[in-house]
Amino acid sequence: MTAVPDPFAPATLGPLRLRNRLIKCATFEGRTPDALVTDDLIDFHREVAAGGVAISTVAYCAISPEGRTDRHQIWLRPDAAPGLTQLTGAIHAEGALAAAQLGHAGPVANSISNGARALAPSRIPAPMGMSMTHAPSVEDIAGLRSVFRRAARIAVDSGFDALEIHCGHNYLISCFLSPMLNRRRDGYGGALVNRARFAREVLESVREEVGSEVAVWAKLNMYDGVGAVGAPARRWRGFNVDEACEVARLFEQDGFIDAIEPTAGSSLLNPMYLFHGEAPRAAFASAFRGPMKWGLQAAGPFFLKRYEYQPGYLLPLARRLREAVDLPIILLGGITDRATMDSALAEGFDFLAMGRALLREPDLPQRIQAEPATTSQCIHCNLCMPTIYTRTECPVRETAGGISAG
Repeated sequence: MTAVPDPFAPATLGPLRLRNRLIKCATFEGRTPDALVTDDLIDFHREVAAGGVAISTVAYCAISPEGRTDRHQIWLRPDAAPGLTQLTGAIHAEGALAAAQLGHAGPVANSISNGARALAPSRIPAPMGMSMTHAPSVEDIAGLRSVFRRAARIAVDSGFDALEIHCGHNYLISCFLSPMLNRRRDGYGGALVNRARFAREVLESVREEVGSEVAVWAKLNMYDGVGAVGAPARRWRGFNVDEACEVARLFEQDGFIDAIEPTAGSSLLNPMYLFHGEAPRAAFASAFRGPMKWGLQAAGPFFLKRYEYQPGYLLPLARRLREAVDLPIILLGGITDRATMDSALAEGFDFLAMGRALLREPDLPQRIQAEPATTSQCIHCNLCMPTIYTRTECPVRETAGGISAG
């Protein structure tokens, strides 16, 4: 019988040697008001790195100006490199490695804030900019691959040890995968192999650029949260776990990535499916003004649904991917205690990603390692989610002086 790995023992991911199997997943920190690294962002990741994770993932690192959710987000260009180098250096100084999440927000981008049209495989509404998306031509898509390549090079030259390619949450790549959002009739639409073409080409371009210098993994949606989980993929039902398994097999056959991080939900259609727990509708509405505020107040119960939280809540879907491929899998969703870590590793998952719990307690990994019975203080209220529009924090985080502002 194969021994269950120790979550706190060193492990290998692609070319990297990690001090343990815990990864701080991508959570937009909202600490870059000028789209450049700040001391505040550096301090955030330094604290997480000092808390014991093996990798701290910086999000979102948009590949281009129009690929941002808004104009305050970092986009990878030469002007950003000095700050990114400082950031990776701070993470390394605490004994952790640094990953950059590369992505294009697609229809989730705010075209008004960015001053550029949002993109999607087909013309669909882009609610953040109160507009319709632009559908790129085949030539435009080739250009996007080149932009991903350029962004990857800037990230690696800035000291990042790993790259996460965002293929989830109905961002641009994820939109191409969705039969509901991709209505193209060319080689990038229709059959799943066509809808997966853009994702595969991006992964190929990134790997060609960085070679074996760094680890590369894909954050892949398993289910958009539209229609029943097991329903066949249709235009009105979105991307599902059966198609996700097929795409994962294609990724594995291509050989361009070192791991897959399964995720779920849609920033465009059903954001709470990723998070589970409370749905802070009033707090979300208060984060906006004008039509967006009124829209969230009216549609909150339909758009921000409540899903019961339980430890390892994405396990039922992720098991399907685990069975489909031999690639290492980074399990995300409700990883907050030693029992869940051990259970996931016993099922064959390779790495464990933590998010909200680290906003509340950046040193949670160290504390769990020292005392396996440690219980996370995260109460899954999800009040941290609306703070991404200002400065991401746990609003109920306790410090020696009371309630922390972050």
